[in-house]
Amino acid sequence: MHTLLETPDVSLDNKILSISSLSLHHFRNYISARIEVTSAPVVLTGRNGAGKTNILEALSLLVPGRGLRRAKISELDNRLHAGASWVLAAGISGMQGESKIGTGRDVEAGDADKRIIKIDEKVARSQAELARHLAMLWLTPQMEQLFHEGASSGRKFLDRLVYSFDGSHASRVNEYEFAMRERNKLLANGPSDPHWLDALEQTMAETGSAIAVARLVACEHINVAIQNSPLSFPIAHIEIHGFIEDKLNEGEAAVAVEEMVKKTLHAGRGQDAMAGRTLTGTHRSEMKVFNIEKQMLAENCSTGEQKALLLSIVLAQARSGAKWQGVVPVLLLDEVVAHLDATKRLELFEEIDQIKAQVWMTGTDSTLFEGLQGKAQYFQVENGKVITT
Repeated sequence: MHTLLETPDVSLDNKILSISSLSLHHFRNYISARIEVTSAPVVLTGRNGAGKTNILEALSLLVPGRGLRRAKISELDNRLHAGASWVLAAGISGMQGESKIGTGRDVEAGDADKRIIKIDEKVARSQAELARHLAMLWLTPQMEQLFHEGASSGRKFLDRLVYSFDGSHASRVNEYEFAMRERNKLLANGPSDPHWLDALEQTMAETGSAIAVARLVACEHINVAIQNSPLSFPIAHIEIHGFIEDKLNEGEAAVAVEEMVKKTLHAGRGQDAMAGRTLTGTHRSEMKVFNIEKQMLAENCSTGEQKALLLSIVLAQARSGAKWQGVVPVLLLDEVVAHLDATKRLELFEEIDQIKAQVWMTGTDSTLFEGLQGKAQYFQVENGKVITT
């Protein structure tokens, strides 16, 4: 892979992505709420259970995926108003300029776990269209389990990082997974049309190789940004390993790797049919994070170190996205500040100020955010109500 040696530098020409307004209706513990903000950092404070994280979850549904809690669509309805489906709307300043995004449970679909998405009043064909407008990263207390939950969680985390570098990544991932599911069905149902299997495997080879390249490039950008970071956080190094990624790292050309994948899938049809799943591909790749200073895998580090490593990666992605793509994503940091000492809190606030990202932060103690006085917007959250402070 090509090595990038430039020092990341945030340019004034970068597109700073931001949310300007958010309206919630029958979402979680909110019956109806609206918040209007500028592109400056946003601080939400309040007791546990007041609804701070629910706001961040609503924002996380403005990009592809199932949000920061990965909840089912039907689980997002306000439980006190049975029969009322949730809906949210947001004004954004995104990659395509000013836009309005609306999403909610699709009550006409006949499926309680299907949602509808509208962008500037037009129904989106798929969630992947959201990636053309907005890039967003988040960090929550639950994500400290990322290093112990298996390869799937790591891949999803890394793919979220990739979206900010490559808006087409979500579409490729969806196309790859659809082709894989169709192939699995054909293999499970016995004798199949070999030409249709060939076509599906060709799609998996092409999209899988593109997915792997995008992941490797993102890792490279992020690692360079971490190495050049002034922060005193643990120095993380992120890698992705798998059949395709390893071949590319060994210097194989992408076209040659595509052909290898296609031949491997063809030869493995019998084995995959017996296993009931596809045994080779980017859906089985594994993300690894190292603590460089300790020469240790993140999964073997302390809980505090793991949190710091994740925060280091998220901040580096924001900085590297600004450097190489000219886009600064929206950041959602849920209860992150409480785990940092005073020095690291100030470093975090200074980094946010330098990157110029719109960061939404939550916490129970407003004093933890004193370092942002004059630079942030403050809101108190109480029982499903948002109050300007």
